[in-house]
Amino acid sequence: MSEAGTFRVMLVDDHPVVRKGLRDLLEDAGGFEVVAEATDGVEAVRAAEESRPDVVVMDVMMPERDGVEACREIVQRLPETKVIMLTVSTGEDAVVGAVAAGATGFVQKHAGSEELVEAIRGVAGGRLTLPDHAVRRGFELMSEDGELRSGPGVLTAREREVLRHYAAGKPYAAVAESLGVSTITVRNTIYRIEQKLGVGSKQEIVVWAARNGLLDDDGG
Repeated sequence: MSEAGTFRVMLVDDHPVVRKGLRDLLEDAGGFEVVAEATDGVEAVRAAEESRPDVVVMDVMMPERDGVEACREIVQRLPETKVIMLTVSTGEDAVVGAVAAGATGFVQKHAGSEELVEAIRGVAGGRLTLPDHAVRRGFELMSEDGELRSGPGVLTAREREVLRHYAAGKPYAAVAESLGVSTITVRNTIYRIEQKLGVGSKQEIVVWAARNGLLDDDGG
């Protein structure tokens, strides 16, 4: 977030009219600064590294490299940057792809202006804005394909590290200080872990961590 308290946004869509409409919408809403635009997935990765936005608003279907692949690369290179995907569909396959790539928001293009602005604001602020039913089904499908497991391997190394600190009783701010990241990043990571594990409370997440040996790890 900039010093003025506004969220820095990058817009990615191969249609100039769509990008202009989004820019006008966010500027009229206030609290946003559009710092970059891109027309395809390849350009999006390059522009994100240069501008380092708080949130990327990205179309799923684009030339050169689609939004899901671009999302995956941006999240890997810039873990502090959030990505919200825009699409004409909320089908299971699309949501699964977006979640697996690290997106924390998923909104249909025909959503109302207010809904779209609030979704972008929420993602920029660290909240998940994904359709719950589709996320649950998405993880069920991935589990059926063997890509998700019940053990600690379901989580990335960073997610396990965050969870180890959190399950030990540390608040978000303390976890962030220990790991050298922002509080928003920690909160966002915990939300993502809850979605992956299918749990909805701190008690459940602590039990899962204990059963899978994360609380036995050294350090922290």
